[in-house]
This record gives sequence, C-alpha cells and structure tokens, in this order.
Amino acid sequence: MDDQTRIEVEAAAFRRLRQHLMQDRPDAQNIDMMNLAGFCRNCLSRWYQEAANERGIEMTKDEGREAFYGMTMDQWKAQHQTDAGADKKTAFKTAFAENVGKPD
Repeated sequence: MDDQTRIEVEAAAFRRLRQHLMQDRPDAQNIDMMNLAGFCRNCLSRWYQEAANERGIEMTKDEGREAFYGMTMDQWKAQHQTDAGADKKTAFKTAFAENVGKPD
C-alpha cells in the first residue's frame, strides 16, 4: 500500500470510529472507555486539536471537542452523560494518571 492510500485508509477508519462513538454508541461513557482502554472521546478530540495545531491550524480545546462530539461539551453531557459511581471515579483517577498525566 502506498503512503497516500495508507493515509486515506487511516483517515477513513478514524472517521468511522468517530461516527461509531457519536452516533452508534453515544451510551458508551467516557469514564468507562478511559477505565478500560486508557482513552476516551476527550482524548480523541485533544489528539485532533493537537494534530491541527501542529499543522498551523488554530483550534481551541472546545473547537476540537465540538469537531469530535458533533456538538458542544455541555450539550453532550446533557444528552448522554450519566452519573458515575465512586468506584468508577476512583478507577478513572488511576487510568487518567497512567494514560494522560496529572489533571489540570
């Protein structure tokens, strides 16, 4: 596979992942994703923002999230986020520290 085709295939797979999380499985909670896989929608939107910024495209954290969530973070939370129990919150602190670093 040549480089351009590989890039196109990777981009298509990323778009499908985004669609899956935005449309097919909005019930998949970020905290569960982070605790299980070490990343969540916020990580994906941050990586998206960082990639844009590295290419000289100005994009804020909120713009990155909106591009990935398809709506503002507040709208997403109101429509899809559920309360997490203490056990999930504790596991999240560990997963976040191991995979992202210390929280801001």
